[in-house]
Amino acid sequence: MLLAFDVGNTNIVLGVFKDGKLLTNWRIETDPNKSADEYGMLIRQLFDFDGLDMSGVCDVIISTVVPSVLFTLQHMSQKYFNKRAIVVESGVKTGLIIKYDNPKQVGADRIVNAVAAYNKYGGPVIVIDFGTSTTFCAITENAEYLGGAIAPGLKIASEALFQKTAALPKVELEDPGQAICKNTIQGMQSGLVYGHMGMVEFIVRKMKAELEDMTKSDRPVKVIATGGMSTLIESGVDCIDEIDKLLTLEGLQIIYHKNRRARRNHRD
Repeated sequence: MLLAFDVGNTNIVLGVFKDGKLLTNWRIETDPNKSADEYGMLIRQLFDFDGLDMSGVCDVIISTVVPSVLFTLQHMSQKYFNKRAIVVESGVKTGLIIKYDNPKQVGADRIVNAVAAYNKYGGPVIVIDFGTSTTFCAITENAEYLGGAIAPGLKIASEALFQKTAALPKVELEDPGQAICKNTIQGMQSGLVYGHMGMVEFIVRKMKAELEDMTKSDRPVKVIATGGMSTLIESGVDCIDEIDKLLTLEGLQIIYHKNRRARRNHRD
């Protein structure tokens, strides 16, 4: 079995693959203060709950945007699985041609999403990840990762509105049903949710035009969304073709298989 970690600023998503099939996945809180043993025992409980044997894990792969958690998970992998984890970083084979000014600056999660989207849906493709931040990535039909845009996620925007104003409360992030609202809570929901929807539609429209101009491709640009807020935003826009909540985990599995042979040679 392969154990895959997608470490975000807010949550860690774990997935267990066997023979290319995702057996199960879990979502836990990202906590930089947790020790390797605390993560190890938590993962043991998750395995036990789903009736899985930790000794069946043959490899571990990690993608993270939280450097402080990486060492902890590497230590945990070595201690609890006796495996040196593969880390998605510079030098790892992805199958993409990175056109970023400085490829080392591209977040691992964005690369993993791009790998999965290109392999599953082809190119040209735009990937939107609705996480702590909302990221947009553009990939051509020739597997060129061109870059994209980064915006505050819905939760960050909501927290900022609450923390930086004296009279506005915390609100649930949900569709208020109307833009003209008659109370403060729904008014905030309207601005946050519909504002995010408008941003998504504008950026996607602009990125599509730029992709078509840069690549001169006749293929239509697909738009794939992932992340916790994808369903909420997709409900109010017309620019998203598909929601794929497991995109990042599947990307990790694809990258693992691209690097498995080199890893075995290194061990030998």
